[in-house]
Amino acid sequence: MGNALRFLYKNCCQPSTTDSHPHGHHHGVPTQSVGVSALAQDLLHFEATSQVPEGLGKHVVSSKKAQSNWYRKLLQAWKEAKPPPRTPEDTARLVTATLKGHQKADVEGLLAYYNLPHPHTLVDLPTGAPSAYPGGVKYELHTLPVDVKAVADGDTVTVYVSTADPRESYSVPKEVQVAAIERAKARAQKNYPKADALHKKIIDQNYRVIPVQNEEVLAKKYRIRLRGIDAPESAMPYGKQAKEELANLVQGKSLRVLVYEEDRYGRYVGDIYCNGIFAQEVMLKKGLAWHYAAYDRRAELANWEKEARAKRVGLWASKNPEEPWEWRKDRREGR
Repeated sequence: MGNALRFLYKNCCQPSTTDSHPHGHHHGVPTQSVGVSALAQDLLHFEATSQVPEGLGKHVVSSKKAQSNWYRKLLQAWKEAKPPPRTPEDTARLVTATLKGHQKADVEGLLAYYNLPHPHTLVDLPTGAPSAYPGGVKYELHTLPVDVKAVADGDTVTVYVSTADPRESYSVPKEVQVAAIERAKARAQKNYPKADALHKKIIDQNYRVIPVQNEEVLAKKYRIRLRGIDAPESAMPYGKQAKEELANLVQGKSLRVLVYEEDRYGRYVGDIYCNGIFAQEVMLKKGLAWHYAAYDRRAELANWEKEARAKRVGLWASKNPEEPWEWRKDRREGR
């Protein structure tokens, strides 16, 4: 069996049920990984038995002999991929590239069978943060790895910046420094109630002690509002999908945040870069946010929204999606 396939299936997203395709329930597998897991499992099964999934024929037009040829090609492509695909988008790209030249109905049917993205919905995301600050940027933050629970919705995330950062070190309140020292002493003495009380005092000052690689780091809290976009609220259509997309992007990553201003809600309005990928670009191109033109006139943001509208991806699959700012206004006015 291919090492890449075996590793992915065993360590990334192995289902705990015997059902081998995404139309069954896969307990314990992240929703976005189910199709990747199912295809990896079916390729392993094909390598051992030369058999393709029974239900595939309902989704494609070619014969089982042709289907076997696809799986042989996909198996080889997956083994040769470095790194192997781990996301639905990467997997869809591998399938589309490997089966280039085959009937369009077959390729699209195979993707649909595994709940993988349709080729026209895939977006190219260039990497690389800007070498110079865009106009209006006041300073930048470099965060500790982000907790998935810190993502409030599709355009807001809470981050923490180590007080060892030169920009932060000079401004830590004395009472926070003292509480952090006393907390460390209390924990060393196993006086956990006292340590917890001191940590609460630290948290009340907008700081927190965070475990990072077996060390405890004193860090300042920042709530970041992504500049120039407005994602659906949680209770709106596509609100859940927008939150999941942003969470998938930032989870466990250290972010570069270019800060423009602090808004009236105490949030820091900024651009977020994750391993060089511009978060606002992702949300707009995938149709999971509007360009918030009232607060940001950058042409590239408007163009990315237009691209998503033209492809009818994400919320643009609906004929007339409600803007989140109008939705909030209606709720404030009791409508």
